[in-house]
Amino acid sequence: MVRDTKASPQNTNVQGLIVGNYCHDVLIRDGLVVGETLGGAASFVSAVFDVLSISFRLVSKVGSDFAYTTKHRPISVPTSKTTIFHAYFDSAVDAAGHQDRVLKRPCACDPIRPSDLPAAAAAFQFGMAVGVGGEISPETLERLLDICNIVFVDVQSLIRTFDIGDGTVKLVGLKDSGFFHLLPRIGFIKASSDEAFFFDLDEVRKLCCVVITHGKNGCKVYWKDGEIEIAPFTANQIDPTGAGDSFLGGFAAGLVQGLAVPDAALLGNFFGSLTVAQVGPPKLDMTSIQMVKDEMHRRVRDFPYPKKMKMAELAKAIGSSTILCSP
Repeated sequence: MVRDTKASPQNTNVQGLIVGNYCHDVLIRDGLVVGETLGGAASFVSAVFDVLSISFRLVSKVGSDFAYTTKHRPISVPTSKTTIFHAYFDSAVDAAGHQDRVLKRPCACDPIRPSDLPAAAAAFQFGMAVGVGGEISPETLERLLDICNIVFVDVQSLIRTFDIGDGTVKLVGLKDSGFFHLLPRIGFIKASSDEAFFFDLDEVRKLCCVVITHGKNGCKVYWKDGEIEIAPFTANQIDPTGAGDSFLGGFAAGLVQGLAVPDAALLGNFFGSLTVAQVGPPKLDMTSIQMVKDEMHRRVRDFPYPKKMKMAELAKAIGSSTILCSP
């Protein structure tokens, strides 16, 4: 493994801004290390965007020990180490097919500060707050909201805390997180079914759109006046790490490309299913992806909802609780 020494090429037509640190992920099953890989929600979202040709800028921090070559260069902090996550798995599964997982963050890189984001004059169609290790503060999220037309947020960025002793990941209520006042400015907030226990869904759906993922059972999208359930894709699960991140990447990409919310959520489910069948960020089969791109273009072309809806228009629609849904 080598460090990346090449700067990312400058893109003059950048659509989005991804904020979240890269990590070193260590997978431990029954006490034995079974894998080490690039981690962090930003790495999974980036992989999805790259294959779907969604242009974006990444703001991510790593330490001088960062061990991977990446297409999108992070900010290297010489005085810090890269965030590390240990994921402890138990081989046993319960009746529902769930596998116990305990996450620990023994090491954390520097947080992403508001000043690390582009200047206020920069206007992005969309932004994504996808922190995993407590690196995004309320002030940084507020800055992201200021410079993006619409912002997608992974709730883990807001409600994760870490045991001061061994770094075990814990969750706090969204109202106690310091971020709750920003919800009316957020476009979509994504949570797993476990994370959804840490906020009042009926309250939050009145402030922003909520997407809750249910693993092999797909997902549900909630807004002020309604909800819709989206079917899953079957997958042979090897490692669930990053499935929700890839889902959010696919979901956001679908909306950026002009899909209605149900179709975008279905695209998210597709990328989530690809991710659980692998270890680390998804390695995507280009033949399958081309089929997905063709289907996306067909739906945008043939269906009656707005084609290539601008992010500002989508943000306005969300603000009035109007969601684009197929009949």
